[in-house]
Amino acid sequence: MHVAIRKYATPPAYIDQVRPKLAHLEETMRSLPGFVAYHFVETDDGITTITITEDETGTAESMGWAKTWMQENTPEDLPGAPEVIQGQTLLSVTR
Repeated sequence: MHVAIRKYATPPAYIDQVRPKLAHLEETMRSLPGFVAYHFVETDDGITTITITEDETGTAESMGWAKTWMQENTPEDLPGAPEVIQGQTLLSVTR
């Protein structure tokens, strides 16, 4: 599996704007090629997203999808480019 972690610095108002649109974001991310999981995490200084797909193709495609979704759904408070970390999963443990 391949993972992409994107960290965005956003004001609290951005999260308030996005919260009602999370069902649409879920639907969008579930249609990624090789989708495994997606997490949208509120942090002290913004949001962090974690995208997991079967291979790098899906996470690479998710970068464009995320940017497009943010432009279409939160244009007035669009955060800048995220800090991105990507890599292959070496171990995955779930409940």
